[in-house]
Amino acid sequence: MSAENGIPDVSAGSPPPTGPRPEPIRFFGTTWVDHGRGYTVRRVAVAVGSLAAAAASCLVLRVAYQGLQLADVGGFVTVLMVVMFAVCSALAFRHTWAGFTSRPDPERQASLRGLLAVGFIGSLAAYFLRSLTEAPGEKLHRAEYERARAQHEKRTARRSGNPTKKRRRS
Repeated sequence: MSAENGIPDVSAGSPPPTGPRPEPIRFFGTTWVDHGRGYTVRRVAVAVGSLAAAAASCLVLRVAYQGLQLADVGGFVTVLMVVMFAVCSALAFRHTWAGFTSRPDPERQASLRGLLAVGFIGSLAAYFLRSLTEAPGEKLHRAEYERARAQHEKRTARRSGNPTKKRRRS
């Protein structure tokens, strides 16, 4: 086994593995498959890191808010900024959370890039909450991996044996 990603090492003279390989998840590699090699420590680190990043982001937004107050831009602009960040964060949270259970549409993802950038605190919050229960995206990757393994098993079971050695019915 390769310590880096959990995929069997074929350079050791063993035959190449057959069947589907698990897709690595950011920060986890393929440790999500068997929850080994520091999976729990990684989950804790991701949870703490995303929470710390969200807290730091809130401090940056607070400085921006204070800058608007110092500039004396007026109540309308201040309220507009607060509402914009709140709405964008809520939409980013929802979009990120939904992305953990189903593959997002690439075109929709591209069109929402700006909104997700503005609502980065919502994305960080979703990442934090998901990492409390599993690796973010693990449920989706596990379902796809299990489906691919089942299809592979089904395909290889049908082709087992040498067809020339089968008995012919008379």
